[in-house]
Amino acid sequence: MPSPTTSLATQRPDLATFLEFDLESEKAGYVATQVFPVIDVQSQAGSFGKIPLEQLLQQRDTKRAPGSGYARGNWTFTTSSYATEEHGAEEPVDDREAKMYAEYFQAEQVSTMRAFSSVLRNGEQRVADKVFNTTTWTGAALATTTAIAWGTIATAVPLTNVEAAVQKVYDNSGLWANALVINKKTFRNLRNTLQVIDRIEANGSGSAAKASDVTIEMLKAAFDLEHVIVAGTSRNSAREGQNATPVQIWGSQYAMVCRISTSADMRDPCIGRTFHWSQDGSSIGGTVESYREEQVRADIIRVRNDVAEVVLYPEAGHLLVIG
Repeated sequence: MPSPTTSLATQRPDLATFLEFDLESEKAGYVATQVFPVIDVQSQAGSFGKIPLEQLLQQRDTKRAPGSGYARGNWTFTTSSYATEEHGAEEPVDDREAKMYAEYFQAEQVSTMRAFSSVLRNGEQRVADKVFNTTTWTGAALATTTAIAWGTIATAVPLTNVEAAVQKVYDNSGLWANALVINKKTFRNLRNTLQVIDRIEANGSGSAAKASDVTIEMLKAAFDLEHVIVAGTSRNSAREGQNATPVQIWGSQYAMVCRISTSADMRDPCIGRTFHWSQDGSSIGGTVESYREEQVRADIIRVRNDVAEVVLYPEAGHLLVIG
């Protein structure tokens, strides 16, 4: 059966409001839009000017002689491009089942949450694949394999490893890294690592008598970084119909030290961005719509967005292989 036209689909803000995107996605461990912040664009695809790092750091003579003009900048740009793609998921709400199980759950809300989860999880996977990537970040300048795995909590030296990576980012780009991106398993290892605990206690940041005492704020202070981004999402890697095989979307074998942006200003250099095109009705968390399929007596809930995730400055990151 042909898909309905857009005019037959009804937007459902009533179903979207129960999921405040930024808050709920962060609670669920989705971090893609923190690592690759969102910038809204007017066209589905296009080119944009990217200031080369050498232009960001260019020095010139500023001395002015009487009667002469001042030194003027002559910025150049390299051209990069993006092309957003539409992503979406649908969930049917069968009339009969909705009535049968009405006392147990709200079928429309459950279906909306499932569709949201599919869209968010795939977006998370795309960013994770771009950031924890040994093809983009390869060679001594952009990647380091730590001598001791971070899972070896008695002797691992993550503070030393991260500081060396921060210095590498600065040497490559002239930018200071401001973020460490790790998954939840790595975070829990860090809370038990002796070097981290000693630093926290020595800094007077608090007592780290037990792992639960160590907070993200304490880790920020210990690593001297503005952001410690902890990804907590998983996916089922087994094929449909097989027993579940959960794996973490952001792998435990990597940590990324990088510069991220918290602004929508493209002149603010960072590791990457998410380009979002809203002209076809997309919203970054996902637009919720519904339409009717009478032949199966069901309302179809659809969640969709239109995005492209782009690495902008590989030099603004240093990948640590930690285990």
